Amino acid sequence: MASENSNTNRRSVVTLLGFGEAAAAFVAGWREDNPDTIFKAYDIKTDHQDGSVRDGKRRDYERNNVAGCGSLVEAVEGSSLVFSLVTADQAYAAAEYAAKALGPNTFFFDCNSCAPGTKQRSAELLMKSGICYVDTAVMSPVHPKLHKSPILISGPHAEDGLEILTELGMVAQMVEGEIGRASSIKMVRSIMVKGLEALVAECVLAGHKAGVDDVVLESLEKSYPGFGWKDRAGYMFERMIVHGKRRAAEMREVAITVDDLGLNNGMARAIVDWQQSIGDLEIPAADIKDMDFSERAETILQSLGLSGNPKNKNI
Repeated sequence: MASENSNTNRRSVVTLLGFGEAAAAFVAGWREDNPDTIFKAYDIKTDHQDGSVRDGKRRDYERNNVAGCGSLVEAVEGSSLVFSLVTADQAYAAAEYAAKALGPNTFFFDCNSCAPGTKQRSAELLMKSGICYVDTAVMSPVHPKLHKSPILISGPHAEDGLEILTELGMVAQMVEGEIGRASSIKMVRSIMVKGLEALVAECVLAGHKAGVDDVVLESLEKSYPGFGWKDRAGYMFERMIVHGKRRAAEMREVAITVDDLGLNNGMARAIVDWQQSIGDLEIPAADIKDMDFSERAETILQSLGLSGNPKNKNI
């Protein structure tokens, strides 16, 4: 087991690879329990060809009081505790770069939403260099719980990893089994979570276009009382609008997971299509902030170039 002193030393500098919603939320929570910790980050958007994207990411660093770095090597310098929080499609590439830059005994928490096979390939690469890889699965949205969002971890370094996460004030649970076990739980669960979003999107958009969305959701409320279909539909639209592209990347990994298990992954692939198509619309979150489910449906349909429900044409 890692000693308390070694954990304290590890927490003096924490590096984040990728700095999006999850990384910012973790930092906001960590500061309360670790006021003396230095947080460093590297995100590939700081290398983006679009200057506005680069500037936006630098503002993210400043707003969160994080030392934004110009390279992964700079970000991991002086740190023995790294959290990888990139998009699912960049997770293995991040591990490849990290394997070349990190020193032995560095703890690498792979928090990315990836197939177990992807996690195992990343782990093999990193552990060859003596890096302590921990399969890490974040099991809920990071708001409002921030760093206390529930986490599952697995693999040979999970026991020491659990101690480190606990010292950081996080809420983690160790899952018995090899690397990929924690991610299997996350991936299989995502079929339902992201799939329900896709089903609601298809159902409500079709209902809205036909002018029967209110009636359909009221009928569903009678069949499944207490679910709150109208509020849930509005929330699910918001999640897909804001995070659809990231969710699509995760669902591609889910499709790989299902395929690796020898099952038909047609459902997972269909979820990818809906998440990607709505995420690609790039509707500003501020534009839908005060809209209900029907208004959000109308906005999506109009962004898709489709004529929505005539009763909402003034949106």
